[in-house]
Amino acid sequence: MSWWQSEQGVAAPAIPAPRTGDDEPELLNAAQSGDAQAAHRLGKLYAQRGDRSAARHWWERAASGGNIDSAYNLGVWHEKHGSLEEAVRWYELAAGTGDAEAALNLATLLLEQRGDLAAARGWYETAARAGSRHAARRLALICEDAGEIAVAREWHRGAAAEGDVASAHDLGFLGYSAGEEDEAVQWWEYAARGGHADAAYHLGLFLQASRDPEGAEAYYRVAAKSEHPGASSQLGGIALSRRDLRTARAWFERAANAGRLEDQRMAGFVCVELSDSQGASHWFGRAAASGDAESAYNFGLLLIAEMGDLQGGQHWFRQAALAGHHRAAMELGGLLSATGRPAEAEKWLTDPPPPTWDRLAEPELHARAELAAAAVARRGGVPLTVADLTEILGTWDLLTRPLRDHADVVVWLVERSGLHAAAVEHLSSVRTTLLRPGSSPWPSQVEVEHVLATARDLRLRLGVR
Repeated sequence: MSWWQSEQGVAAPAIPAPRTGDDEPELLNAAQSGDAQAAHRLGKLYAQRGDRSAARHWWERAASGGNIDSAYNLGVWHEKHGSLEEAVRWYELAAGTGDAEAALNLATLLLEQRGDLAAARGWYETAARAGSRHAARRLALICEDAGEIAVAREWHRGAAAEGDVASAHDLGFLGYSAGEEDEAVQWWEYAARGGHADAAYHLGLFLQASRDPEGAEAYYRVAAKSEHPGASSQLGGIALSRRDLRTARAWFERAANAGRLEDQRMAGFVCVELSDSQGASHWFGRAAASGDAESAYNFGLLLIAEMGDLQGGQHWFRQAALAGHHRAAMELGGLLSATGRPAEAEKWLTDPPPPTWDRLAEPELHARAELAAAAVARRGGVPLTVADLTEILGTWDLLTRPLRDHADVVVWLVERSGLHAAAVEHLSSVRTTLLRPGSSPWPSQVEVEHVLATARDLRLRLGVR
């Protein structure tokens, strides 16, 4: 089959050249005598020349004589140059004979142009059963959106078996969310071997969460070859843990150039360690200008310490303090007091924003948080913030670390904090879901907000920041 040549003269794919001996007079004589195949080839010949009207005429003659390829071409012709109704009519004619491409195009047209999900789904099924991996994938996504996860997995498997690495990546997440870790690894490995950078990255996160740092690093490097910013960030953190500052800087800057604020901030920190105040100023300044409070605070410190710029430091302390940064508010108060503005200083010093979580969680906890956030965000889910999930996991880990026996940890936390047992049990339940997916549904954004408030209240009551 062939696609009509586009306005720019680029075919997708190009219309095949006429066969040897298919000269115009011979084809014309045969087509006029009722030869449907000759009429089809004559239509292709005129299509190659850019004569749309003649191509349409002969394809209509051929389709009327039973040539399905011409019916398909007419569907494409009308989709691009004619009417939606005519495109649907010709695609239906071709798809009704079991033609997979026509059924795929028809389903896509019905879904995207008419919003007819039920009809589109039927034609996607026709195309998928005829061997179209693209139809199988679209059908899998429709089933996911409808909550038909078991059916969606079957269609994803069909697409993946035909080489669709995006469906293999999705199968990895469906397996992970169901607690089937072996299934997740199998499909992420398959997709990563097929060049899917996200699959390599998420497999790296899973191995990190499973305490296999060497395996995680190997897959981060695979993803980084495809310029995956998350993988570059992870490799920057690995290099930093080894005190290889120059390598860490290179990786963080690759991620930072993709617009990631946290990596712009980390690039700034590494530049400070390398005594490169100009580089640190560049990265802290970029992140601060984009609203990152921690970078604004550190930019203020840098301006004062390295450049003696009190006015600039005060500006960025204020920006960070207004965004809720506790230490920036205290620094701003001290600076205002020293520069003769005690009234404003008093405001910040007596009522600063509450301290925020700034501890580094264990790498495996951060990896679990990121996997959970990615799983929830699939298919248009309300995204969860990785930092919030990490804070939940890190808080529990920090507070319960002294315990040898974790059997009655909820009771222990309730007794020590005075919080209601239901609140602590809810925190425990969400934590379990993040660490052991499949034990219950992923938490909603509202649940995360409630649980996060409980975690912060626990730290306050137990005197831990």
